[in-house]
Amino acid sequence: MKTDATRTHGALAPVAESEASTRARVARSILQHGPSTASELAERLHLTAAAVRRHLAVLIGAGHLISREQRVYGARGRGRPARVFALTDAGRAEFPHAYDALAIDALTFVREAIGEQGVERFAADFVAGVEKRFDELRGEYDNPVDALVRALNDAGYVASVHPVASGKQLCQHHCPVALVAAEFPELCEAETRAFAHLLDSHVQRLATIAHGDGVCTTHVPRPVQPADHPNRKAVS
Repeated sequence: MKTDATRTHGALAPVAESEASTRARVARSILQHGPSTASELAERLHLTAAAVRRHLAVLIGAGHLISREQRVYGARGRGRPARVFALTDAGRAEFPHAYDALAIDALTFVREAIGEQGVERFAADFVAGVEKRFDELRGEYDNPVDALVRALNDAGYVASVHPVASGKQLCQHHCPVALVAAEFPELCEAETRAFAHLLDSHVQRLATIAHGDGVCTTHVPRPVQPADHPNRKAVS
């Protein structure tokens, strides 16, 4: 026998799904028709004005919409201008994109038209943005690894660094180009070379999201100290 809590949960689940579906319709209508007033959306979607405003408030709270006064051309009537609602970049990102497929097609064309060196040049240019940001930040950090972590975070890689016995592990928990890098490993190779150059270290890539791992992991060995050198002569 179902309890009251079960019945309540079961009753709420379709409602929650319906609410999300309606919000998606509101956002899609704005995508298709451009910035819209609440009354325009209500008429278009056959909803009450109160229902539309409730969904608009949720979308604004999620950062998917912004509201602004409607531009009035010509003579302006009495009263305050109506407010229109427009999608933010975050709101647009909720809709399907073909960026990865486009990038793969473009790099395939480069490889066929120019050759492998064309893809390698593109990969080097792609990581140049992180290198430039690292150069801007280097003076703010005592350790270059910390500056690189910040540069990667600024580029959307969700990076962190963790000490290990033999040095440090640089972890990237997100890769914005993972699907493209799976087809073109030159992107990962260029990134690894850039890390080695920026850190002046023989880094080693241990795992990549592009190859199916959960995190991109790069080992940064600790600098060799004089005491670590096996041929070091004893000082009398």
